[in-house]
Amino acid sequence: MTSLAIELGPVHLQSPLIAASGTVGSVLEFADTIDFSRYGAVVAKSVAPEPWPGRPAPRIAPVDAGMLNGIGIQNPGIEAWLDETAEHLVDMPTHVWGSAVAHDVDGFAVVASRLDRAPVAAVEVNLSCPNLDGLPFALDPELSSAVVASVRGATTKPIGAKLSPDARPVAAVAAAVAEAGADWVIMGNTVMGAAIDPHTRKPVLSGLVGGYSGGPIRPIAVRCVLEIARDVPGLPIVGCGGVSAAEHVIEYLLAGASAVGIGSAHFSTPRIATRITKDLQRYLRRHDLAALDELVGAFEPWE
Repeated sequence: MTSLAIELGPVHLQSPLIAASGTVGSVLEFADTIDFSRYGAVVAKSVAPEPWPGRPAPRIAPVDAGMLNGIGIQNPGIEAWLDETAEHLVDMPTHVWGSAVAHDVDGFAVVASRLDRAPVAAVEVNLSCPNLDGLPFALDPELSSAVVASVRGATTKPIGAKLSPDARPVAAVAAAVAEAGADWVIMGNTVMGAAIDPHTRKPVLSGLVGGYSGGPIRPIAVRCVLEIARDVPGLPIVGCGGVSAAEHVIEYLLAGASAVGIGSAHFSTPRIATRITKDLQRYLRRHDLAALDELVGAFEPWE
């Protein structure tokens, strides 16, 4: 009998698959399209202390094999989210995590304190949001640490810190947020990028720079997972970026991740977790493995 269950820090998940924030909306609107029982957890779209309108169109564009987005983290604000969405999450067939975002340290604490009383199993800290100086928190270990410490002081729920592959070195940010109270890190997020249409001569996004996601970023995210697993041993990692097959999940596990997020693939294949789950079970049987956790960090280096 094979098992897909995993331990992610203090939490037990029925599957290593996690639906990444921003790709399944508030979760509710995808409940009839996606079988969320296939996931260990699903992450609701990030919410801020106050409503954010997001960027004007165009804010999504295909670029080669990936996708650029510059949504601007549009959201209704934490109070409206609690009134309109939170109470319905208790009916989901798996854990739902809330996601906090803000432009300053205190704002993250405000959202976390409200999520602490909401029916979410954990709080994800979206550090990719620009701070008041215009740079993402995730690029600075000290700022990232301050945000996570403020969230830790505002909630009793487990905390995951969502990092950026643009950070150099990313392991320094991972170590800082772990010391500040993060129970795991999500590695990673989109990679900052831009594109210009040669026919119109206009940027493909209204905000010029956006986040690049999809298959092309997976080697970058795997490299980041390897670095964190090496430099911050014992810190649980959710690998994320470019996942569309069971082989990608296994690759992240071998690199050192305990769980794996699925993001952009939901846009083209909403029920992708069903296929990946079946393929993971076949892999375990084929390789005579009892559980997926036997693969975590088990890559074999060249001599």
